[in-house]
Amino acid sequence: MIYKRTHMCGELRSANIGENVVLNGWIRKRRNLGGLIFCDLRDKTGISQIVFNDEIPVEIFERADTLRSEYVVGVRGRVVERESKNTDMATGDVEIIADDLIIYSTSETPPIYIRDDDNADDNLRLKYRYLDLRKKKMQDNLTFRAKLTTLARNYYAECGFTEVETPMLIKSTPEGARDYLVPSRVNPGSFYALPQSPQTFKQLLMVGGTDRYFQIAKCFRDEDLRADRQPEFTQIDLEMSFADADDVIEIQEGFLKKVMKEMKGEDIETPFPRLTWQEAMTRYGSDKPDTRFGFELQDITDMVRDCGFRVFTDAIAAGGSVRAICIDGAAEVYTRKKIDKLTEAVKSYGAKGMVWMKLTREGISSSVNKFFKPEELADIAQGLSAKEGDLILIISDSNKVVFDSLGFLRRHIAGELGLLDDESFNFLWVVDFPLFEYDENEDRWSAMHHPFTSPKEEHAELLKTDPHSCLANAYDIVLNGVELGGGSIRIHDREMQEDMFKALNMKQEEIDEKFGFLVEAFRYGAPPHAGLAYGLDRLVMLLTGEKSIREVIAFPKNQNAQCMVSEAPGTVDEHQLEELGIELRK
Repeated sequence: MIYKRTHMCGELRSANIGENVVLNGWIRKRRNLGGLIFCDLRDKTGISQIVFNDEIPVEIFERADTLRSEYVVGVRGRVVERESKNTDMATGDVEIIADDLIIYSTSETPPIYIRDDDNADDNLRLKYRYLDLRKKKMQDNLTFRAKLTTLARNYYAECGFTEVETPMLIKSTPEGARDYLVPSRVNPGSFYALPQSPQTFKQLLMVGGTDRYFQIAKCFRDEDLRADRQPEFTQIDLEMSFADADDVIEIQEGFLKKVMKEMKGEDIETPFPRLTWQEAMTRYGSDKPDTRFGFELQDITDMVRDCGFRVFTDAIAAGGSVRAICIDGAAEVYTRKKIDKLTEAVKSYGAKGMVWMKLTREGISSSVNKFFKPEELADIAQGLSAKEGDLILIISDSNKVVFDSLGFLRRHIAGELGLLDDESFNFLWVVDFPLFEYDENEDRWSAMHHPFTSPKEEHAELLKTDPHSCLANAYDIVLNGVELGGGSIRIHDREMQEDMFKALNMKQEEIDEKFGFLVEAFRYGAPPHAGLAYGLDRLVMLLTGEKSIREVIAFPKNQNAQCMVSEAPGTVDEHQLEELGIELRK
């Protein structure tokens, strides 16, 4: 038997006083005061207080006395005004005087507390995720995600997009992250790959005349994990025919404006600022800059070019630069011990060290006092517009190391100083990326985005003569220092696509093997097209104020790409391997 509920636990208010109601849910806690038993009943919407008194039949009162945390029950009763109101609860003005109770199932003592502030170990939370999901915060996150997904579907449908599902079992085209491979039983020795993105198929949809496509797409990448990365993740993926960058950006700004208004109650201003990739790197040391605070990078290369301090001069001679950030009022906050920690941290970005200067009432103290005269240090400080109480941090190395190191420092320090306001939403576009980037690990040039990204129109000829100087017709949408998504104008011209492959030193055999079906499709008339993909998990994470996308995914993997609930990945028996023609190497 199931009681048909009339309300959810978090819905009852003073307006419901006098009503007979039925609630279903989990017992959060129970208190027996002799003639009275108080229970907090919880469901995804919140908590209601239930009161069992000795006026009800003895068997019901005795049944209520057996209740324990996480028992699943149904309660029937009348809503009354609560004598001792609880302002911490949305339902704190009322309580339910129960007249009947049914116990659907009992519960052993849970291995984790079912409350938002339990501070349980992350692995324990993931192992017992079905218990962790009972927390209001987790249910709120999942509900928020569902509403945002529905909003996206409705918005893009209204804008003329057709939702199309693309295949999950595709051909492996290794590039960037590793593919997840799936062996084929009916084609022994052959493998499918799980898609890293629907890229080639959505371009084929444009060739197929779909005009405007979108999809809430599952994607897979076998890469090292971190707070905003999972082996399987979700994109809001879209493509548009006969569109330029401004068309794509206008559609996306409309979407994000709608998201912020309906999901957060925020009226954001459009159009968003646009920064070129070069400007973003020069000012913020990052191609996904956080503009909620200052501490912009400043180039002091010319200022120290002839200073005689070899750490600076050697970096400049090698083609690098010397750049600094000035942290307002941080001289006293950052002790020598804290600065040493920062110095160690930037080494992971390739920096060999860090120079610091503090402007104090007594003068300038610095890690390079013995290499510079006081007036030289004062000139540097003046050039940086530093004032008493400020902290200056300087990195000298190749531009990549300098940008990466100072980009990390400015955001890390802003976090430590409490300047990362989760209620401030700074959207911006980063445009004009380099078309190619040099991969030092593989000692070769690769496409910064993917090999179907078009160069800017004015750089089309450079693709033949000086490809590494080309800028891409690409754009990334950034929110508070996190890349929400990215896209580009695609190459639709066969000759230009061949030039792109040549610039990547791809042999015809390799082109045919990886992308032959797409190149073949372009022989039959491909429209100009452009697209973009959002990381849905990241967008939900930022809008809910979470620090990890695991908090907005129902059953995420841990740092070792394992599902703690189902214990995937697991072993398979010999018969399965034999069917697939696979033998494990010991």
